[in-house]
Amino acid sequence: MDGACSSSNHVSIDPPSDSMTSRDYYADSYAHFGIHEEMLKDTVRTGSYRAAIVNNGHLFKGKTVLDVGCGTGILSMFAAKAGASHVVGIDMSNIIDQAQNIVKANGFKDTITLVKGKLEEAELPITQFDIIISEWMGYFLLYESMLDTVLLARDKYLKPGGLMFPDNARMYLAAIEDQDYKEEKINFWDNVYGFDYSCIKGIALREPLVDTVELKAVVTDPYMLKHINLLTAKKEDLAFVVPFTLTATRNDYAHAFLAWFDVSFDCTHKKIQFSTGPHAQYTHWKQTVFYTPSTTTISEGEKITGTLSCAPNARNNRDLDITIEYTAGGETTKVDYKMS
Repeated sequence: MDGACSSSNHVSIDPPSDSMTSRDYYADSYAHFGIHEEMLKDTVRTGSYRAAIVNNGHLFKGKTVLDVGCGTGILSMFAAKAGASHVVGIDMSNIIDQAQNIVKANGFKDTITLVKGKLEEAELPITQFDIIISEWMGYFLLYESMLDTVLLARDKYLKPGGLMFPDNARMYLAAIEDQDYKEEKINFWDNVYGFDYSCIKGIALREPLVDTVELKAVVTDPYMLKHINLLTAKKEDLAFVVPFTLTATRNDYAHAFLAWFDVSFDCTHKKIQFSTGPHAQYTHWKQTVFYTPSTTTISEGEKITGTLSCAPNARNNRDLDITIEYTAGGETTKVDYKMS
């Protein structure tokens, strides 16, 4: 995500970005330049957006564009470069103060208007847009996601027949062999310098791990859990329960489930898409690992069936409550996870 749009509107007492205290930064994590550096240097992420926008000038020429969560303004500038008549970028983070300087330094101050504030409350200089662009994805696609804000922007500001960039996202699940790392991350708590820390083991197990996993660790076929069409999805669709069936590709052991997502720009002339899976080039989203309480022995062709439920946490809707219930080898197991 370039920046979250779900906090309070900008007020004049906000400190300038060059005098922010640690408390200000804590409340405004997307003002950290390091976060934007990591995202901008993610060549899969940024390069895919550039290809989808700049290489499709016929879609952008003379059009109005809204950039939701504009961050440093990179997507807004891609749209301006592609020929948009005017681009409005909105973000609640103090990074937008630097984005103003960046836009001016690159000669786009007459084409790009940046608005600081909360989308739900801000007054935009244009009331209807031809195209909405946003980099809204979080870990596990939906963690700390601003997708609900993007859907609100679509319903409020997108012209009939308008375009969404990207317009489709898909979530996938597989099982992995991960004995060594599970030993290090989970079973470590059984014996900590000779002391029993096992009470922490259950807590550690229920915290999904965001990390990169090698393709050779995957022991089942992937299964598409969820398809989100940005043109038709509703906020209610972001809480879901879906079944899955994973088919073992070899005789091995499964220690965890692995989730990732793909994003596509299907409205472009030449389809652009990228994946965050273990088979693909590295992205800053990596993959998400859900360790299971016990090891599952699987044989080639054998199936692991189950359901995955996902919903925003009731107390903090940026967090996710995820439950995986699965059956393998005749045994059914249910684990409640929390991404926070």
